[in-house]
Amino acid sequence: MKPTTLVFPLRADGAVLLGRKRRGFGADKWNGFGGKVQAEETLRACAVRELMEETGLTAEAADLTWCGELQFSFVESPEQDHPARIYLLRRFTGEPQLTDEMEPRWFAPDEVPYAQMWAADRYWLPRILAGERIAGEIVFGADDTVQECRLRRIEELDVAAP
Repeated sequence: MKPTTLVFPLRADGAVLLGRKRRGFGADKWNGFGGKVQAEETLRACAVRELMEETGLTAEAADLTWCGELQFSFVESPEQDHPARIYLLRRFTGEPQLTDEMEPRWFAPDEVPYAQMWAADRYWLPRILAGERIAGEIVFGADDTVQECRLRRIEELDVAAP
């Protein structure tokens, strides 16, 4: 599968914007906003485009804060395997709007609905929301259970922010 992006907008009060997927892969789960990179598109351009399509929010690629790289693998559906670049976003314009694909909603950090998200999100998302940069691989088994979750902190000297 093509590389993907995930964007997590943050308000000044620390609330994170998540979207409940209304259709397709991951339907009814809360998640960040993003999707597949199109031909001739950079990962940052993809993140900005997907955010606009899924929430109505506009942002500049330069305002995305790179915070991680994850490889998602699916034992029973290898066609769904994909790498994801993860960004936080503190500067954007507009108000989140319901779209055909996503139902956006703000959550306080202690109210993030991990029970209604991908099972591995509870392992990596709190770390990113706390300001950590991470890399790793997550392998999903049957029924979206986490079969493996290998995460590591990315140190300043590991890599330049893409």
